[in-house]
Amino acid sequence: MKYLLPLLLFIALSVFLAIGLKLNPRDIPSPLLDKPAPAFNLPILATPSQSLSQADLKGKVWLLNVWASWCVSCREEHPLLIELAKQNRVMLVGLNYKDELQAANLWLSKQGNPYNVSVMDSDGRTGIDYGVYGVPETFVIDKRGVIRYKHTGPVQAGDLEKIFLPMIEQLQAESA
Repeated sequence: MKYLLPLLLFIALSVFLAIGLKLNPRDIPSPLLDKPAPAFNLPILATPSQSLSQADLKGKVWLLNVWASWCVSCREEHPLLIELAKQNRVMLVGLNYKDELQAANLWLSKQGNPYNVSVMDSDGRTGIDYGVYGVPETFVIDKRGVIRYKHTGPVQAGDLEKIFLPMIEQLQAESA
């Protein structure tokens, strides 16, 4: 009988551990899903004297990809973003996160630039507003400016085919 309580505790902890091991660590819930994308007005990386706001993108389905030149995982997903840009299926907006202007521009010139436009979030405040935990992160935003999906970590080919492209097609088919 004195071993019964420790045994029950062990079984309960084992069940919780087994459940936890089946969870995907990339599926970090976002309180922003199905809510309007946070407002921003940021300088455009290629032309810092001009700016872009989320309001400029209303009426379009767009992906917001949070990236940085110092981000190793961003390098992993970058060729996939280049291929996505060649397909011209969705507007791809880069949010250059806590980076130096020269380093970001140099990185894009060497790696290729998949973005229709990339904006600078030098102090990281916009990233905080979007609930960014780290880079890369990618958001799907609908025509009304509502966040419909958040992907944490580098986008993989399977993610693109199974999640992003079907969602993009569905959202583009919906009226604004």
